[in-house]
Amino acid sequence: MENDQGQLVDLYVPRKCSATGRLINSKDHASVQITIADVDASGVAIKTGGLTIALVGQVRANGESDDSINRLASEKGYLRNVWSYSK
Repeated sequence: MENDQGQLVDLYVPRKCSATGRLINSKDHASVQITIADVDASGVAIKTGGLTIALVGQVRANGESDDSINRLASEKGYLRNVWSYSK
C-alpha cells in the first residue's frame, strides 16, 4: 500500500519466485534470493544494476534451482551456451 507521497507503508512486501512466478510467503524458510553483480572491465563490481533471482523453497527441494538460475541468467545475457531447453 502507498501513502499520499507514493512511499510504501506496508511492513511486509511479498516476493515472487523468478523461476515459477509463485509468491514467496513469509514462512518459506527454504527460499533464497541471489544477486549477480555487474562488473566493469577490471573486474570490480558495479554497485548499481545486476540480476536478482528469488527462488521459492519448492524449486530448491525438487533440485531444480541450478537449472533455473542457469536459464534465467542465460535469458538476461549473463551466461552463454550453458542452458538449452530439452524435454
